[in-house]
Amino acid sequence: MAKSFNQAIVVGNLTRDPELRTTPSGKTVVGFGIATNRSWKTETGEQRDEVEYHDIVVWGKLGEICNQYLAKGRKAMVIGRLQTRNWEDKEGNKRQKTEIIASDVTFMDGGGSQSSSSGASSQPSQSSSVVQDIDEGSEVNLDDIPF
Repeated sequence: MAKSFNQAIVVGNLTRDPELRTTPSGKTVVGFGIATNRSWKTETGEQRDEVEYHDIVVWGKLGEICNQYLAKGRKAMVIGRLQTRNWEDKEGNKRQKTEIIASDVTFMDGGGSQSSSSGASSQPSQSSSVVQDIDEGSEVNLDDIPF
């Protein structure tokens, strides 16, 4: 049986403030976007730039910390797994969205104090990491994601 690996790492700026929600089952979930940039030169020497937008989903305490300390424009590194979900919109159209389900978020710029997952407060110097332990045995119901 072949092994597989699903991990995404993005470093960029938040495109919107985090949005905190609670699922019907009482779980906390936060969503926000991150933009990443790529620059290169063509064969003719012309400078090209490209922006990619990523939807981020953060569950539990890590989501609460992100909601408290991140804001639009802040730089962050997100490590997580890619997950694609499918649904039908109000008009009956089939929709699909690929998101990064975060397991680790590092705040890359200053911007004030923050709490770590252990509950301690610190003043970030250059970057600060907030890590959430993932219960690999738990299943996430896609219907619980409110955005």
